[in-house]
Amino acid sequence: MKLDELISEYTDIEGRLADPSVHADQALARRLGKRYAQLRPIVETYRELGSTEDDLAAARELAGEDPAFAAEADDLQRHAGELEERLRHLLLPRDPSDDKDVILEIKAGEGGEESALFAGDLLRMYLRYAERTGWKTEIIDSHPSDLGGYKDVTVAVKNKSGTADAEGVWTRLKFEGGVHRVQRVPATESQGRIHTSAVGVLVTPEAEEVDVQIDPNDLRIDVYRSSGPGGQSVNTTDSAVRITHLPTGVVVSCQNEKSQLQNKEQALRILRSRLLAMAQEEAEAAASAERKSQVRTVDRSERVRTYNYPENRISDHRVGYKAYNLDQVLDGDLHNVVQALVDADTERRLAEAQQSS
Repeated sequence: MKLDELISEYTDIEGRLADPSVHADQALARRLGKRYAQLRPIVETYRELGSTEDDLAAARELAGEDPAFAAEADDLQRHAGELEERLRHLLLPRDPSDDKDVILEIKAGEGGEESALFAGDLLRMYLRYAERTGWKTEIIDSHPSDLGGYKDVTVAVKNKSGTADAEGVWTRLKFEGGVHRVQRVPATESQGRIHTSAVGVLVTPEAEEVDVQIDPNDLRIDVYRSSGPGGQSVNTTDSAVRITHLPTGVVVSCQNEKSQLQNKEQALRILRSRLLAMAQEEAEAAASAERKSQVRTVDRSERVRTYNYPENRISDHRVGYKAYNLDQVLDGDLHNVVQALVDADTERRLAEAQQSS
């Protein structure tokens, strides 16, 4: 969409949001509010650029009479260049899921109990990062291991309600998918030897019901007895639910809640998000079969990051990021790691935009 069309859309939405009747439809008001938040940085940057260019023209004209204005013209020229670069970034095509919340799944892989313990460490890292960022979290399903880790755990990460944020949780967490490898001396190791184990992370945008329509006839729903630690209902009632989506073969199970109905609803949340991610990946592949993002992947077969405890080092292999503050990262200080991936993706999209122009 051209810049003038975006500005026109922004003005139109601004007028509609001022109309009290629009807010009678909360879903419409929320959708307009999100779009308004997305467009606002573009419009504000464009207007500031226009104002700066006007000041620059005036400063250049006055510099002919008073040399003092020449330095001001240089500053304005530099600022105008910065604004033009910012506008180029803002006008890049957006990921359609960037304003969405996410479903994050962590699954222990190679390494047995040590892998399960590290899955617990990753869960804590993401929960602490969400807390630092001001997001809300909700553990949807979990299967604890014997030593206090997790065989697998699923958590929803959301923007706080009422926040009209153009940059959703997906914008920051979508690059976390893949194999996360840990190198350390396990708690189960008596000889002090360093072991390597792996944990799989899958991140999908949380789908709303309007995003994915599921035909009840396409579902096979099985109930079974919950297992593991929990309340009185665990191990005594058939409250756990397993849903199989027959057309795709996707299987989702949930046992955290006490009632069968609650577990069914939570499982459907996960299923909708997985089906949305599958549909988006298929559409992207159809649009460009050969293009593959440098950092965008949820393929568990791809090792994306290494956490080396003896060296206190964290390395992201997709963008060559390396730092020696692993203890801080595991405590939730994940900003620099995430930003390196966001920046790499932005540079890739800028290069593609220049090639196509």
